[in-house]
Amino acid sequence: MLEPYYHFFLAFLSAVFYLFPSCEMKVVGVTGTSGKTTTIEFLHAIFQSAGYKTASLSSLRFKILDKEEPNMLKMTLPGRFRVQKFLKDAKNKGAEYVFLEVTSEGIKQFRHKFINFYAAILTNLSEEHIESHGGFVNYRAAKGEIFKKAPLVILNGDDPNLEYFYEISPKEKIVFVSSDFPEDIDVKIPGSFNKMNALSALTFAKREGVSPEDIRKGIEAVKGVSGRMEFVSLPEVPVNFKVLVDYAFLPQTLEKVYEILSGTVSAKKLVCVIGAAGGGRDRWKRPLLGNIAAKYCRKVFVTNEDPYDEDPMEIIDQIAGPHNFQKILDRRKAIRQALKSAEDGDVVVVTGKGAEPWIMGPNGSRTPWDDRAVIKEELGNLFSLPES
Repeated sequence: MLEPYYHFFLAFLSAVFYLFPSCEMKVVGVTGTSGKTTTIEFLHAIFQSAGYKTASLSSLRFKILDKEEPNMLKMTLPGRFRVQKFLKDAKNKGAEYVFLEVTSEGIKQFRHKFINFYAAILTNLSEEHIESHGGFVNYRAAKGEIFKKAPLVILNGDDPNLEYFYEISPKEKIVFVSSDFPEDIDVKIPGSFNKMNALSALTFAKREGVSPEDIRKGIEAVKGVSGRMEFVSLPEVPVNFKVLVDYAFLPQTLEKVYEILSGTVSAKKLVCVIGAAGGGRDRWKRPLLGNIAAKYCRKVFVTNEDPYDEDPMEIIDQIAGPHNFQKILDRRKAIRQALKSAEDGDVVVVTGKGAEPWIMGPNGSRTPWDDRAVIKEELGNLFSLPES
């Protein structure tokens, strides 16, 4: 029972140590099951286009004005002292808006406490971290904490949980729906869900008085987000198929990725590499991932992802279930086999890790990793022409 007090005390101590820096900036918390990182990229680009000094913290990177560094912590919302230090650094650099990716796990450990949220944005909500929170209702309630305190909330009107968040939000509430998206803006990242991410950022920017032209420029400036619907190639090694990396590790996001790509190729032209992030949690999703892959993919390679302290082969078996998938424990070998098996017009889809820099193993071990770098290396190894 002492654990909540411990987390609360650390949150308070860190805020005191850094003199409550969030009070002097407009801090915007972005939360939801998926789309948080991409929404933050849109927000940062829009407000920079409008001439504001901005900072952002996401699972992808720490950015203050034009200086950035990758988030190597394998933690979307870092520990209390790290977050407060980031806010202090942002304040010292003159940041006016700060965009924070806020997770339910972070809220559960009070990492959001003593941050003065100016606004909260909901991207969407579906099942995740169910075992950790003890059910979807608790998971949703954790997400709701920042909506209870922020004076301004931006809500996805297409999400079935709209009513819950609308009712718990005490002050200004703005709801957006897919039909609100302007026709004159070209979202460069494929997928209707990315259009919704852009719309959530657009809705907040419009509320803050950003001009339509700056909003358009900002959204169109985001050509892609690392590890999200990212095509990977090696220019010196032309091949007759495409390779795509995406962070999708939940059934609903994986299916959206496959749906989009299936619309660009003839039937069953996807060669898929999948795993299951987060050993020790969310076991319910593993057979669902396998069923979705069986529905869309010509070939499926099930491999290691982030097993933590769980037996990775058990995870792989639970994903594969009754399906005739190839099970390859070594992620590099699985990617290599997928590339070797690709035919004309295929898309090789590697999901689950995106731009993450580690494979997490037992006892907190970390193996340096980057799906995109491995793909390029294997393309070079497999298809480079011998020197004459």
